[in-house]
Amino acid sequence: MIRRNPRMNASPEPPKSPGRAASALLDDLAASFPGDTISVGELLDQLDARANGVVLLVLALPMCIPNVPGISTIFGVLMLAPALQLVLGQRRMWVPKRVRDWRVDCNTLRRTFAAATPTLRRVEYLIKPRLSELTRFPATIYVGLQTLLMALVLILPIPFGNWPPGITVALTALALLQRDGLLMLLTSLAAAASTYVAARVGVAVFNGVLHWLQGLFG
Repeated sequence: MIRRNPRMNASPEPPKSPGRAASALLDDLAASFPGDTISVGELLDQLDARANGVVLLVLALPMCIPNVPGISTIFGVLMLAPALQLVLGQRRMWVPKRVRDWRVDCNTLRRTFAAATPTLRRVEYLIKPRLSELTRFPATIYVGLQTLLMALVLILPIPFGNWPPGITVALTALALLQRDGLLMLLTSLAAAASTYVAARVGVAVFNGVLHWLQGLFG
């Protein structure tokens, strides 16, 4: 008597579904806000393991457009925390209790997300899970160091120097959220280009200031 292998007639396993799109994640997050304000701790708890990617995305998007001079320094400082979390390989973003107790205006967050989602929907169809190992620890050590470098570039008072690192961090955040290792590789090229541009602009500004001082006191 021939026994049939139950696996022969078993239906194939369904393919693993890709992660939620960043725009859908922002929409769901905005809809889940309980009232007029939300604490930083409550917000991070809702984001769970995706906190680093979403926080980086929210911080980077304003840097991709012309903005108030000096604001890039503030956003660069705020990026240091999620960048360090990536270096340390922590799945959930940790912040001090005092920071967790800070209250954030939900309407401001909703407006930020609403402004970001149209652009995200236009580009995120190109982003999908692939080479996912490059978006997980220990590869995130390099990702975190790269993000720290971009944050430091943003902190420096370089005129019009916020766009390249801002775009680089935004792409890094999307790569983390969608587990897209190919996009993560491309961010390395973007980071190198951002560093080069920042260095050239910084040297030009330094030389300009130096010549101005020489003319003033010479």
